[in-house]
Amino acid sequence: MKMTSTDRVLLLLTGILAAYQVAVGINGLDEIPIIAYTIAFGVLLVAGLLLIILGFEALDSPIVVVVSTVIPLALSLGLVWQHIASLRTPYLIFAIGGFLAVTLTRSIPVPGKLPTFVLAIVHGIAGMTIFLLPSILAANGTMKPGFALVGLGGAMIGLAGLLLSFLKAGKPIVPRSTILKILPSLLLLMTICFVAGFKLG
Repeated sequence: MKMTSTDRVLLLLTGILAAYQVAVGINGLDEIPIIAYTIAFGVLLVAGLLLIILGFEALDSPIVVVVSTVIPLALSLGLVWQHIASLRTPYLIFAIGGFLAVTLTRSIPVPGKLPTFVLAIVHGIAGMTIFLLPSILAANGTMKPGFALVGLGGAMIGLAGLLLSFLKAGKPIVPRSTILKILPSLLLLMTICFVAGFKLG
């Protein structure tokens, strides 16, 4: 499917917002959250630019599954490190282990459904963390209500990640044409939610 001019504009806006978040939106945090958020939004920025330059054909690269795992893992690590001190080390171990597990099961031939299972587990935990943690913190008054938008962005990133991952695995949840049609809009809405949530929270 050919990328339209509208798709490229949406991806460019996504990249601009991601760059803004890296440059301005994460100031004043501890070192680990800054590193984690910088990785997440930096990867999002690079991914958007590559899609603009190479078109949807870039999604056929084997690295797509790995990249689509880096963003939620890094974001969720930043959130956990920032807000749940007791889980910092365990979640850091999970994030590193999950990334290595996805990379390994995608780099070497693994029989059966193990790669899909590993992917679903890692994406599921990271996505639910990004969705639930900001929502809970906003609901109980620990953070301002606007921080719940980060959770909404988390739901979108979980959806986008799973759609791309299963598409790359050859087992798309919905047709490829539908995924490619909604992907630029989904990425932009997701990034808007993240940037607004961090700003308002």
